[in-house]
Amino acid sequence: MAEEESKPVPAAEAALVQPGKVSQWLAENGFFHEFLELDANGVEIIKVPANFLLPISTALYAYGFNYLQFQGGIDLGAGEELVSVYHLLKVSDNADRPEEIRVKVFLPRENPSVPSVYWIWKTADWQERESYDMYGIIYEGHPNLKRILMPEDWVGWPLRKDYISPDFYELQNAY
Repeated sequence: MAEEESKPVPAAEAALVQPGKVSQWLAENGFFHEFLELDANGVEIIKVPANFLLPISTALYAYGFNYLQFQGGIDLGAGEELVSVYHLLKVSDNADRPEEIRVKVFLPRENPSVPSVYWIWKTADWQERESYDMYGIIYEGHPNLKRILMPEDWVGWPLRKDYISPDFYELQNAY
């Protein structure tokens, strides 16, 4: 019996990163997602398909993630996917360090569309508008999805890595 307990774990098995507590809870409750990794601070990162974002977001809210600290976009490179990222916190009284999770939704560059989480976390309002304005990610169901940083008639998405900056921009009806 003692010999069985002292057997070394194969390197391949030891190298596998185990899903975090929240990822395990989601899996146990039938919410499809992929555990990616833990970041340098130990925050779980999960990958969610766009069509499962709302059910998983609702489940995470029910689990206690009541604060959307950050929503933003990432361009993985010219011709690559765009990513909509959500950093959630479980804020409660007497919490020294709130529980955190990061959700990533990978989207095709041609038609980057994902449901808005505005109706779950109101802090998504301007953050989703900024991701739309800079990356061209469409947040379906957002109550006021329009440009927030660039002029309304601006062509293109300035933070995409394949964006070509115009030589000039002519202000119209400025006065």
